[in-house]
Amino acid sequence: MNRIIMVRVLAVLVMLLLFWLAFRKPRVIPGKGQSVAEMAIGFVKENIVDGVLGEQLGKKYLPLLSAMFFGILAMNITGIIPGLNIAGTSLIGMPIVLAIVAYIAFVWAGIREAGAGTFLRNALFPPGVPWPMYILLTPIEFINVFVVRPISLALRLFLNMMVGHLLLVLCFSATHFFVFTLGGVNALFGVPTLLGGFVMTLVELLAAVLQAFVFTLLTSVFIQQAASEEH
Repeated sequence: MNRIIMVRVLAVLVMLLLFWLAFRKPRVIPGKGQSVAEMAIGFVKENIVDGVLGEQLGKKYLPLLSAMFFGILAMNITGIIPGLNIAGTSLIGMPIVLAIVAYIAFVWAGIREAGAGTFLRNALFPPGVPWPMYILLTPIEFINVFVVRPISLALRLFLNMMVGHLLLVLCFSATHFFVFTLGGVNALFGVPTLLGGFVMTLVELLAAVLQAFVFTLLTSVFIQQAASEEH
């Protein structure tokens, strides 16, 4: 158990606790906590799942995609929480795990919904292409679908959260240097770096939500493409 593992575990436990508190005694006329939780899940359902997968297919994958969205969001948010100060997704391990989950999900969806043969045919042999082109196109499609997709998902999440963390560290470290190390008149240089730190905190909050949204949306798109009977 090191610091980053502790942050990840804490983020997920807090997320689960909040949802448990909201839904432990569900009511027909919801209270404030239940209303907020329902709105949050409704946001994922309406803007990601149903919008990409449709209502029928979306029902099957809503639990997975909701868990993915809120799990990523919870671990992203820890980057701006005092005392934690690092996003659980800013080290490559967790983005890789999430990308593997997304990979398994869209492969499973393709086999389950379209059938293994149809899924592989759609993925590796796009229709409307002269057959000699498949000699070149099929290996490229294989790399794109089965290699590049999970790698791009992991790197996109990891790099965005890592860069945001480094910018926050730079801003607040510069403030500490100017104010406490140099002191005197030089402390005035700490004012813009401190303001920059607060601005970057707001940017990181936006990035935390956006990256959770993009990761979940792309996973939905991959599931939809895999599950369709034809492209």
